[in-house]
Amino acid sequence: MANENGERPAIWVGYGKLLKLFRERAGLTQQQLAESVDYSYELVASVEQGRRPAKAAFTEAVESVLDADGTLRTLQPQVELAKFPEFFKNFALLEAETLSRFSYDPGVVPGLLQTEEYARSLLHTQYPPLDDETVEQRVSARIARQSLLTRQKPPLALVFIVEEAVLRRAVGGTAVMKAQLGKLLECGRIRNVDVQVLPTAVVGHSGLNGGPMVLVETSDRKQAVYLESHGVSTLVFDRARVSELWMSHGMLRSQALGPEESARLVERVAGEL
Repeated sequence: MANENGERPAIWVGYGKLLKLFRERAGLTQQQLAESVDYSYELVASVEQGRRPAKAAFTEAVESVLDADGTLRTLQPQVELAKFPEFFKNFALLEAETLSRFSYDPGVVPGLLQTEEYARSLLHTQYPPLDDETVEQRVSARIARQSLLTRQKPPLALVFIVEEAVLRRAVGGTAVMKAQLGKLLECGRIRNVDVQVLPTAVVGHSGLNGGPMVLVETSDRKQAVYLESHGVSTLVFDRARVSELWMSHGMLRSQALGPEESARLVERVAGEL
């Protein structure tokens, strides 16, 4: 995947050069390294050339074989970050360090709760269309972010408010959506995660005047809001505006069904598919 200037991400190129250096120091050919870590020769060659990003499992495997002393492992978070579209990268960095994350999603299941097939189906609807390699890399990056749900040091408090219409739009078809609703229920059972549904019967609420939003509190107790629409994003740090958006989200949360009632609605919709 090339960036918006048609270039490979610099971190992928740098990682590849280091991988080649460690491989040659170990006296291995690309084929021998591939056999040692049980990956294909084509994958090893692509990673060395910076054409494909290394996944975490690949990095752990080559670290052991090449005795890289943690060098490649240290680069892995930046390798993962480069998979995201440019407009999302700054927020991805901020999100990784937050203590709380509250969101409102009127159109689709939020990325942290998506199944691979649901995410892939959404990305396939993008226009102009994305090439297959970019789709797969973005799916991989989205799924990797979901480790935030079970992070322990420190644990992250998460609240997701989704519109009822999101549950009823069968993105990817019936089977994909049924599995997606199952994942919503599964995630809602995680101790630090609340999933709340805003019923369509609530005919007037503050979310109608805006779009999706994510509110975060950082480790140094600063609050920010991430807004995104049509591939254009804004990170809001202005205290007055942030306060307004937190109040708006609080009102939405009070109008949404509680977590248990929301789970029963998700179960009911899944049963209707």
